Amino acid sequence: MLSYTIIQYTDDDIFKYCKQSKCYKGPLVTDTVSGEVTCESCGLVLIERGVDREQESSTYDLGEFLTKTRTGAGFSLAMHDKGLYTNIGNQNVDATGKPLSGTMKNTIERLRKWDQHSKSRTISRSLGPALSIFDSSRIRLSIPGSVIEEAAYIYRKALAAKLTKGRNANALACAALYAACRRCDIPRTLRDISEASNIRRKVLSRTYRILVENLDLKLRPFDSAEFITRISNEVGISEKTKRRAFEMLSKMVEFGISAGKNPMSIAAAVLFLSCVLNGERKSQLDIAKAAGVTTVTIRNRIQSLKKEFGIILED
Repeated sequence: MLSYTIIQYTDDDIFKYCKQSKCYKGPLVTDTVSGEVTCESCGLVLIERGVDREQESSTYDLGEFLTKTRTGAGFSLAMHDKGLYTNIGNQNVDATGKPLSGTMKNTIERLRKWDQHSKSRTISRSLGPALSIFDSSRIRLSIPGSVIEEAAYIYRKALAAKLTKGRNANALACAALYAACRRCDIPRTLRDISEASNIRRKVLSRTYRILVENLDLKLRPFDSAEFITRISNEVGISEKTKRRAFEMLSKMVEFGISAGKNPMSIAAAVLFLSCVLNGERKSQLDIAKAAGVTTVTIRNRIQSLKKEFGIILED
């Protein structure tokens, strides 16, 4: 049973609808089933089909949600039907529970069949597997739901642009997920998504470039500070060394030295240099494995930092 509560009007606003000359203006009677507000003095219906603006009842069980909620689940791009699924039921009865006649049964069966055919034509075949990849990657990579929504939005744009023709749909879905991580500032590298989805990094990188070029995506590079905590936690670096790495990185950003460089390599080089300055014994190999770069990259980055910015980093 639906209940209605009229809370958006005052008495003066309600009684302005009453045009009866002999009305005593009240009292008001509210029908909680139909949502009608009636004047008891003259019997005139002042408001019809009022809206209950009170808060939804909080439920923690699926059965209670289905019985108590009035609005249903929210709109989501991460679902193939966007959460607006409708279906013609299999019961051949009318609204009053009476069985349908033979002619009406054939009509309903034909409508049910056309409803299924129309849904299968409007939904792309690659959309379902892509949404399954998003759901599994969300658990493996600890990605929030907002990133999955953004990834589904990017992938639907790729479907509209017909980028899936002649290409690996799984690689395109993973590339959309990486682009969503870039757009939402969630530090996940191509290597992380490649290992989680069992797709080669080279294929994923090439598909990502195709996605960016065709959809004209404007994506900012990751901040190196987002990877410092990740690398230090995996290697086991102290908080003192981590704070010094953040200080050195902030100086580099202030002077524009980190622009145009791989943020992961910058974070690894700054962390290793901070370990050396604080006397903490951590090898380049351990930091390189945690960062997904080579030791040669870390050494080259450290040499360039010492050459361009060494005095300020060590004071």
